[in-house]
Amino acid sequence: MKRLCSLAIGLGVLASVASQASAAPPKPVPTWSQRNDTPKRFRVLAAFGGEAVLDGETGLVWEQSPSTSTFTWTSAHFHCNSSAKGGRQGWRLPAIQELASLVDPANLAGAPHLPPVHPFSNVTATFYWSSTTSAVDPAMAWYVDFLDEGDVGFDVQSSSFPAWCVRGGQGVDTQ
Repeated sequence: MKRLCSLAIGLGVLASVASQASAAPPKPVPTWSQRNDTPKRFRVLAAFGGEAVLDGETGLVWEQSPSTSTFTWTSAHFHCNSSAKGGRQGWRLPAIQELASLVDPANLAGAPHLPPVHPFSNVTATFYWSSTTSAVDPAMAWYVDFLDEGDVGFDVQSSSFPAWCVRGGQGVDTQ
């Protein structure tokens, strides 16, 4: 009898938890299959001291103000990997697709070519390094041009461009 009563109580608790879980609406998860052109796409994160921005379209966390220093491609990796921006480590150089996701093709008249309502500052360089190497020549790496045309291209890894560090996502090292 005790065993049956314990089993009934356990099933009742389990049913209650299951009904509460199914009653809560699922939280929207940022996904690359959705477009977010709203002013709420980017959110400056107070938990990072205002030094990081959450992109609601991709789920990536970007530096609010990318470095104005220039680096070779290898040094750009070191810069991001050793960064503690916002009091957190775990930063990295973004893959070419991640970095290019910040370009707004509809905003090519103004520079930088970012969505009109963005919280970023110091986006002053033409090219920013990505972590992606060129399949044509592994001694070259991809970059994104934020000032001229919003294009992507690649250059020798010994060139000097700034780095715009990111957290989250999976990243890609080679193409």
